[in-house]
Amino acid sequence: MESESEVIKEKIHTEPVLNDPRYITLLSVIVLVFTLVFWWCFSRRRHLRRSVLVTGLSDAGKTLLFVRLTYSQFRQTFTSMRENIEEYITSNNTLKIVDLPGQERLRNKFFDQYKSSAKGIVYVVDSVTIQKEIRDVAEYLYTILADPVVQSNSPPLLILCNKQDQPMAKGSQVIKNLLEKEINLVRVTKSSQLESVDPSQSSSASFLGKMGRDFEFSHLSCRVDIAESSASTGDDENPTDMKALEEWISKL
Repeated sequence: MESESEVIKEKIHTEPVLNDPRYITLLSVIVLVFTLVFWWCFSRRRHLRRSVLVTGLSDAGKTLLFVRLTYSQFRQTFTSMRENIEEYITSNNTLKIVDLPGQERLRNKFFDQYKSSAKGIVYVVDSVTIQKEIRDVAEYLYTILADPVVQSNSPPLLILCNKQDQPMAKGSQVIKNLLEKEINLVRVTKSSQLESVDPSQSSSASFLGKMGRDFEFSHLSCRVDIAESSASTGDDENPTDMKALEEWISKL
């Protein structure tokens, strides 16, 4: 057991070190260096993410949107079997537009390949067939939103309601409501499947949205916007109804 005099000596020896201006300065420099390194890594990571992924189910009009956006031309397009990539220059940035295949057996493979570089994601929906395909549309959108990389990076998401020039097209607000209701059902199914595979898995860890609340896009950590478009209207000399998409990309 230390004597009282030894304790006093240790205290006297320690306090000057803690109060020494050189010690405080060194500590401040170390904290500053770590802060600068952190922000450098964070900024570099953001800089490396410069792709805008255009995804969705087949026949939603993704490739035609891609062509009109990057080439300002109208071309006949076919179902994509691989990605299409082009540089896209905005007023303050240069991005890569990546059109991903929508076929079920291909889309996850290509999305996994490019998701880490996503600065933004455009999820294209066929506004005419949305009610008939709502389950598939919602399931794939759920898969994207629940992806660990997407949740970590939180890139902005645009739900683009395409083919608005068609008479039977549903409006963006209707499509938003349909998707929120369907994703609400999908996440119940996915959560049940996860618990059946691994009962020890915390349901809150993989739950999309807020526990005990019906799903809403506003509950997500990433920004979700919804807009309307039509790449089929107009010709090479006349503008198409893609203004909302172009403005959204320019703000990334």
